[in-house]
Amino acid sequence: MTFKMNHVHLKTEDPEATAKFYVENLGATITSQRNDSFRLDLHGLSLNVSKFLTQQKRKQIYGMEHIAIDTDELDNLIAKLKDKGIHILEETVVSGGRRVCFFEGP
Repeated sequence: MTFKMNHVHLKTEDPEATAKFYVENLGATITSQRNDSFRLDLHGLSLNVSKFLTQQKRKQIYGMEHIAIDTDELDNLIAKLKDKGIHILEETVVSGGRRVCFFEGP
């Protein structure tokens, strides 16, 4: 049996603003849109962005813990996010000496 990543689904009160955030700040592209739902390509990772789905019976919650993205321009990205008023939660070093930054999305 084989598996491969299909998508990550983000649920938000404002799908359009959330999609715009990923496009403007992280270089995602919108690959499709239907009503208030968006599908994005975030450098090979498919993101679905929507409000709560009325047809879904199981409990729904907003958001996700985090998405990990690698970049060779971390300092430039952090500066860009700060310039846009995006809240930086933490800048730290993790195992292996890799620098990381956690920031708040919509």
